[in-house]
Parts: sequence; C-alpha cells; structure tokens
Amino acid sequence: MPINDSTMVTEFILLGLTQSRQIQLLVFVLISVFYLIILPGNFFIILTIRSDSGLTAPLYFFLGNLAFLDASYSFIVAPRMLVDFLSEKKVISYRGCITQLFFLHFLGGGEGLLLVVMAFDRYIAICRPLHYSTVMRPKVCYGMLLALWLGGFVHSIIQVALILRLPFCGPNQLDNFFCDVPQVIKLACTDTFVVELLMVFNSGLMTLLCFLGLLASYAVIFCHVRWSSSEGKNKAMSTCTTHIIIILLMFGPAIFIYTRPFRALPADKVVSFFHTVIFPLMNPVIYTLRNKEVKSSMKKLLIRHVAC
Repeated sequence: MPINDSTMVTEFILLGLTQSRQIQLLVFVLISVFYLIILPGNFFIILTIRSDSGLTAPLYFFLGNLAFLDASYSFIVAPRMLVDFLSEKKVISYRGCITQLFFLHFLGGGEGLLLVVMAFDRYIAICRPLHYSTVMRPKVCYGMLLALWLGGFVHSIIQVALILRLPFCGPNQLDNFFCDVPQVIKLACTDTFVVELLMVFNSGLMTLLCFLGLLASYAVIFCHVRWSSSEGKNKAMSTCTTHIIIILLMFGPAIFIYTRPFRALPADKVVSFFHTVIFPLMNPVIYTLRNKEVKSSMKKLLIRHVAC
C-alpha cells in the first residue's frame, strides 16, 4: 500500500523509556541478561519439541509455535532499544516505524489467537477426551495454525492501513521507545477521533473479548476437572494453571494499553516495556518449567549433546 502523499514527516524521534542514564543502564543490563539466558532457552524448547518423537501431541506442537512467536516478537522492539541506549539521537524512519508497528501487531495478534487455539485444545482433551484424536488430528492443527497467522495479518494490516491514511506534518517526537498505534496517532495533524475508535475496536475490544472468552473456557475446564476422578487430574490442573498465567501476562498489559482512549498515563511505558520485551521471553519458559515431559526431554537432549 503506498504511503500517503500528504505525509511530510520522514522520521520520528523516539523519546525513549526514560531520560535517566542510571535507569537506562539498569534496563540495558536487564534486557541483555534476558537475551543471553532466556532467548536461547526458547530456541532450545523448539529444538527439543522438534527432535523428540514423544512430544508429537498437539499440545507440544502449539507450545513450539508459542516459543517461536515469542522469540520473534522479542526481536521487534528489544534489539533497537538496546542500540538506542547507546545512541545520543534515537531516530526511526517513517517506513521503519510503520514496519515495526506492522510486525508488532502481526505477531502479537497471532499469539493471542494461538492462546485461544491452545485453550480449545485443552477443552477437547479434558472435557471431550474420546473425541480428541478425531478433532485434533494433524490436518486440523495445521489449519488452525494457518488461520491464526492469517488472523494476525488481517488484524495488523487494518492498523497499518488506517495509519497510512493519516497526514504527519510535525511534530515528530514519539513519546515512547518504539512505534505503536497510540503514540503514532497522536502525531497526526488532523482529527483522529474516528480512527482512534476504529483502533480501539480492532485492538482493544477484540483483546478484551478474547481474554474474557479464554477465562470462561478455563473456568469450564476447571469445573470439569474438579468433579473428575481421573488419574490425570493434577496434570490437567497444572497445565491449565500455566495457560492462565500466560494469558494474564499476554492480555493484561494489552487490555491496559488498547482498550481505553489514547491518552497518556504515567504507567504506559513501563507496561509497554514488560509487554513487548520481558513477558514474550518468559512465556514459553514459564510453561516449560511446569511441564514434566518437556523438562525431561530437554535434560535428555542436553545430556546427549554434552556426552557427544
């Protein structure tokens, strides 16, 4: 889609997370540690699931995709943020800003839909176990995966299309450490009320509905498990509890950012920091630490490679 001819701004100046050099140094070290320790762990999760023939169930197929999405999501904001900490002038081009915004919502939307798919998988496995092998066969799983990628793309392209129609003629200071819808819209030199409503509907309302739907589905699962006397009761409870933790980490900040009118709040940058940098790296790790099968397979793979 061509960029609007009325756009005069060719670059944005990012004001960053904070102006304090001490806090910048602390955040720089924090992100570096996360990248050096947790990001390789995410790729190790993917490698483990791909190499272990015992982890072929849909649950692990979706977990591998969650690790891939979160690892990819972490590359959108964090690397540039680290570079900006070392730069005097934090500048991003208009096209670069739009590109960052697109991939942020493309992967974020895809991950939100993936969590919906994982909830459906757990519902069928726990509440309809006799139908599980029929419903969650490989073709269906790949079809769901394709649908969530397509859903993320449609969600993101709507955001980008609305922003590309706005004229930007100055100022060009973006009050954030990355490009996102609320801050970019504020810089448009036109009335953005209708666009803001459309954005809140596309991001905020859909996020809230997915979140409430997920909580309702897991409430049904918990009720079913509570009255069940099966041997896998504890395992089912542990798996669903982990899913809910990830849902809260994923949707909590997103609801705070996108379900209200685009007015700045003091906590916006901190919430965005955890939402775009910290939580994406943590999600697969949190899940793995509570899954005995994946932990066992990772230990075996590690021992095998160390022994070689």
